[in-house]
Amino acid sequence: MPRTRPSPAVRKPARRTSSHVAVTLLAAALLGACATGPEAPGDSTRTTGAARDRPTATPDPRLPHPAPSGTGTDAVTPEPSGTGKEPVTSAGDLLVADFGGDTVTFLDPVDGPTGSVRVGTAPYGIALGDDGRAWVATAEGVAVVDTRTRRSLGRVPYRTGTGPVTGGEYRGGGMGIALAPDGERLYVGVNVPDGPGVLEVVDTAKREVTATVPVGRRPFDVDVARDGAEVYVTNHDSFDVTAVRADTLAPRRFEVAPYGTEGGLGSWLKPHYAVVRADGRLLLPFEGERLAVLDPRTGRVTVEPMTADTHQHGAALTPDGTLLVVGTGPVGDATGPPSLTVRAPDGTERTVPLQGPHEDVAVSRDGRTAYVTGGFTRAGSWDGITVVDLDRGTTRRLPGGDRPLGAVVLP
Repeated sequence: MPRTRPSPAVRKPARRTSSHVAVTLLAAALLGACATGPEAPGDSTRTTGAARDRPTATPDPRLPHPAPSGTGTDAVTPEPSGTGKEPVTSAGDLLVADFGGDTVTFLDPVDGPTGSVRVGTAPYGIALGDDGRAWVATAEGVAVVDTRTRRSLGRVPYRTGTGPVTGGEYRGGGMGIALAPDGERLYVGVNVPDGPGVLEVVDTAKREVTATVPVGRRPFDVDVARDGAEVYVTNHDSFDVTAVRADTLAPRRFEVAPYGTEGGLGSWLKPHYAVVRADGRLLLPFEGERLAVLDPRTGRVTVEPMTADTHQHGAALTPDGTLLVVGTGPVGDATGPPSLTVRAPDGTERTVPLQGPHEDVAVSRDGRTAYVTGGFTRAGSWDGITVVDLDRGTTRRLPGGDRPLGAVVLP
């Protein structure tokens, strides 16, 4: 079924002009089933006519349950290794997920691409462990890459049926992904087209799925509390965040909809990405106008004003607590151009203009440089990243990757 843009009748409430908005929203009850989201899919070099096919399997709607027992090393699908050349990975290099292809690409932040490794169709998010292993959410499973040797260690298949393997914005398979602080567990949000998503839990030593948890629709992002006690899944198409206890895997649903849910799936005003602040609260930006602050202890959401007036996707925190947010440009009622919002802990903001849409952002170890990926989940992506000097506010475009989405900075 073709995707449609939101109805012109769906409008945002008038923007407040006060210096501070103190809207408080209570967590809502569990959301019923609904269809896929409104954003028009962008082109993907891996997408075929099968991209519009629907899955034949859906996740078990029950509460968390153990996954079928794995087969040890057999649970890992072998993949070809890297380029065969002697690796030259250096601290500060980048690894990006090539959503338009089936690889991850290594980038020198000055000179550009230095090699790639095949991982599986349409890789989305990346989680990096202290041991140098990168875990990559693809349409086919979670790929494991040794970033030091630049070799594939295989792929962990999902336990959830997601339909035909395709590319494109609405493809099934892994999206958001994150590691527990101790590195023993991996959490990946699995999109099931036309159905609720699933959080899959991976034992990183055995490299197999050990449990699944039902979550909301299209789990764009997965984050973990700093103490590892909870996992947070940002569900785009259901206007919510699912908080999952790491010990019991019991889920709680919090509606995060600072504009309300009017328009349903025809609304542009849904959550995309989140970050976990030092105090445990989640920050979710909307439209360059409203920053939703979710307290997962109480389920309350307060809203603070933002200034960029642009549709917003990726977010990251620098070591000093500065919030970076990727503005993709005008969508719906947001009229501002693409930009990177730099928001200080005290709430003051400045914006750095970007050339064209971008998707996500990673930060250098010293917090002085941002790397903004040009992939973008909708139309208008480009093959490269923008390097932003956060002190000077200057930018430099660096070609590399194939519609890169997720990115990590290598230690």
